[in-house]
Amino acid sequence: MTVPTGVGGGWAALVDLVLPAGCAGCRDSRTPLRRGVCPACEAAVTALAPHPVRPVPAPPGLPPCAALGGYEGVLRELLLAYKERGRHGLAVPLGGLLAEVVAAFGEAPVVLVPVPDTARAARARHGDHVLRLARHAAARLRRAGRPAAVAHALRALPHPDFAGLDSAARAAVAAGAFRVRPRRAARLRALARSAGARVVVVDDIVTTGVTAAAATARLVEAGVPVGAVAVVAATARRLPPRAGDQPELRRVAGTNHPETGYANGG
Repeated sequence: MTVPTGVGGGWAALVDLVLPAGCAGCRDSRTPLRRGVCPACEAAVTALAPHPVRPVPAPPGLPPCAALGGYEGVLRELLLAYKERGRHGLAVPLGGLLAEVVAAFGEAPVVLVPVPDTARAARARHGDHVLRLARHAAARLRRAGRPAAVAHALRALPHPDFAGLDSAARAAVAAGAFRVRPRRAARLRALARSAGARVVVVDDIVTTGVTAAAATARLVEAGVPVGAVAVVAATARRLPPRAGDQPELRRVAGTNHPETGYANGG
């Protein structure tokens, strides 16, 4: 297993490499690992392709949304290992997978706005986990020749955990969960207008869609146009959109790169 390139949080990456650990997808410790994943789990992930997803019912104001796969199986285990089990080196390949989803919306320059962690969650996870994914995704897109940047334009306010809440309760919590960083939002507005960049809200998982919709609403209130939402995984509750609900997504050539950790599927 080689040292991941450009991983933030060097100690966390070294822990992934030095301590005996099984595959982040299936926890099998008997097979060689590449970026913390065995060949079988890597194959399962590379078989996935970006596709439109839509909560049913969708919260008001939710832009077109796409995910790489369902929040199940290997993809779910990778996200849990990265987010909750300290496998921070997975930020590189997961960021590469998020880049595939972003790239599927088209070739325009993009600015990724991560849904932020609360200060408490960021401390527990040794950093904002979605911000890390966004930075790796933007770097991956730039290596593929696609203009991409990250704008940390939102701040998360303290709020209850969404786990265990129903859709109505989630929406009530999400409505007051974020604030715009005024100066960063101003720069984001200027970039969107001058460069024609598409603003994409990014997160790791979409469940009811209320978090992404609330983040979008705060940006729109600040004059920032949001063109799409990109996530790594969508829960099984998400249903395919009806014809005409969202623009067609396409698999983008040229996103295959060894530094992402996992190659593109077909």
